[in-house]
Amino acid sequence: MQETIKPPAEVLYEKQLKALREEDTGSRPPHWLLSPRSVRDFIIGREQPALLEGREIAITRKFYGNDVLIERAIVTLAGNRGLMLVGEPGTAKTMLSELLSAAISGTSLNTVQGTAGTTEDMIKYSWNYAMLLDQGPSEAALVPSPLYHGMKHGVLTRFEEITRCPAEVQDSLISILSDKVMSIPELEGGVLFAKPGFNIIATANIHDKGVNEMSGALKRRFNFETIRPIANMTMEAEIIVSQSRTLLEHSGVEVEVDRGVVELLATTFMELRQGISREGYKLEMPQATLSTAEAVSVYVQSAMTSYYYEGGTIGLDRLVQNMLGTIAKENEKDLGILKSYFAKVVKARAGEDELWKALYEEKRWIG
Repeated sequence: MQETIKPPAEVLYEKQLKALREEDTGSRPPHWLLSPRSVRDFIIGREQPALLEGREIAITRKFYGNDVLIERAIVTLAGNRGLMLVGEPGTAKTMLSELLSAAISGTSLNTVQGTAGTTEDMIKYSWNYAMLLDQGPSEAALVPSPLYHGMKHGVLTRFEEITRCPAEVQDSLISILSDKVMSIPELEGGVLFAKPGFNIIATANIHDKGVNEMSGALKRRFNFETIRPIANMTMEAEIIVSQSRTLLEHSGVEVEVDRGVVELLATTFMELRQGISREGYKLEMPQATLSTAEAVSVYVQSAMTSYYYEGGTIGLDRLVQNMLGTIAKENEKDLGILKSYFAKVVKARAGEDELWKALYEEKRWIG
């Protein structure tokens, strides 16, 4: 694949996947490229490297969170039910879906993106109307959807933001998940039977609950796994360092990630998200989503701004500016919450720590 802004997981981690396939001797469900054990190793990493053409390839951790949840998700996909990943925005549901698809089926691109405008045709099949008028209904005139492709070839289909879709579109999945069959009434004998290896990984944002609530019948055909925000500051900081470094490299920004600034950012986001400081002060929680993904965005934007306009490493003035844009973007009250955090927590730490002192000096940006 030519150079891209965001390579899919199967391209980004191509060497790791190849190395794991070469050494994998475990039992594999039909049409899986890796055994469940190797899929787990690919996602959560392992200490022992794998060998590829005589070279050691490190198998790195790509998902930080509940490792047992990963095992349950993999086993679900080997079974008869679909997998539903739910959680707050920015908890890496999409990334986990992508990693699972890349490891199991070799592609993460077989994806339906759910929106309010998604129709049943988009998730099943549509027609090449020029051929349809010329030849009538035929397989050649049929335009397959990702779901159709997944059933026909025995690969996973990702369904992003399923609760953004209208209820009638969601419910068209019920018979497919139950019987693994798609009816095509326009064709004579038109029935598509899913090949082994097919399953659906869906994601849903809990903030969208009630937008298009899933029916009980559809819910029963999924195993639900809730991905929760990172609750460990050290782990969250590690994720911010890793993802920021990757994004900055892809953007051509040659700067070192400042771990001290990352820890400061991770601490601020976690304390505001949880509503309590490490000293035990109770804090108001903003309505804005303060996920790890948002923290990564704040750091990357700040580093890029400092790089392009000051020609140096990340400045705390830029950090506060971008933090302000993230925390106080949904509700005017959130700006007051951020001000209170600076006045109560940052000010207290400024007398003991130079970095927190430097952060407090930039309070002018929040008024």
